[in-house]
Amino acid sequence: MGSVTERKRLDGSVGYLAQIDLKRNGKRFRDNRTFEKRSAAEAWIKKREKEVKAFEGDFLTLKQRKKTLADAIDRYVLESQREIGRTKAQVLRTIKEYDIASLKCADIVSPDIVSFAQELAIGKEPATVSNYLSHLSSIFAIAKPAWGVPLDGQAMKDAMVVCSRLGLSGKSRKRDRRPSLAELDALLDHFQVATASNPRALPMHKIVLFALFSTRRESEITRILRSDLDPEYGRVFIRDMKHPGAKLGNDVWCDLPRRAMDVALSMPLSPDGRVFPFNPDTISSRFTRACKVLEIKDLRFHDLRHEGASHLFELGYSIPQAAAVTGHRSWSSLQRYTHLQQAGDKFEGWDWL
Repeated sequence: MGSVTERKRLDGSVGYLAQIDLKRNGKRFRDNRTFEKRSAAEAWIKKREKEVKAFEGDFLTLKQRKKTLADAIDRYVLESQREIGRTKAQVLRTIKEYDIASLKCADIVSPDIVSFAQELAIGKEPATVSNYLSHLSSIFAIAKPAWGVPLDGQAMKDAMVVCSRLGLSGKSRKRDRRPSLAELDALLDHFQVATASNPRALPMHKIVLFALFSTRRESEITRILRSDLDPEYGRVFIRDMKHPGAKLGNDVWCDLPRRAMDVALSMPLSPDGRVFPFNPDTISSRFTRACKVLEIKDLRFHDLRHEGASHLFELGYSIPQAAAVTGHRSWSSLQRYTHLQQAGDKFEGWDWL
């Protein structure tokens, strides 16, 4: 007997969980799969029930033989009680487009994972390959103990060692790209003209200024509520700040420099209470598009955070003082900024302030 259950995911989207539950000679066979459409879920139930009824072997063998890596990815996304970040969700969706996703879980061995990494390495940096393997390893770690799905965790670990030694994966290189004042002027002019010609356009000039002086990431910026601002004590409440352990629930107060506070307070009130009621992906894409139009090479929105942190040290901030602004829990992450040669306030008298 099959059934379809509508399930709301943590990101707000809806999936349809198709389930079958059959009995034969006192043995029970259960199976499920998630679909984007109810019609696809219902069609799978009919097909799967027909296959099971026609199979003469052991139910457990049948179930293990049919599960693919794509099935395991779907189940992980559906059942995870922790919020899956945008990057991880996108990576898992992308993995499903590769050949390895169609392999049966019971058949996947280390060489399959290494081959997948080799495919990724065509056009991707070793750090990106590492991120893909890391997200995939989360599924290998729980599939067998949690669901009885025969993904070999040791095969995943072995493959990651091999990929590292072959140079397919590796740590990211620390970026030191900082925008010049001329580049910032060009970007802010570009965004201000766009806003003047279309009042409904994103006020990217204000978002850039806030990111620059607050050192906040775009996802953090778009979660700030008006009530999170504390002008009296010069601080802001950051919700779900990025952290290697767990982002969800990592809410902290961070110092907010006066220039960033002034930008935030200049924003009009929004219906949902957010200071910058926009989509972080849109902010990032608008910034990237503007750099392309202006022929500004190799500059990313996240580089504004690096610039802001560098500027704090140029102003004479100590590591603890800078960490209170950036939110770094490990002061060692800020050590590289202490060797900056320039000192003083390069933004003093800047036309945009």
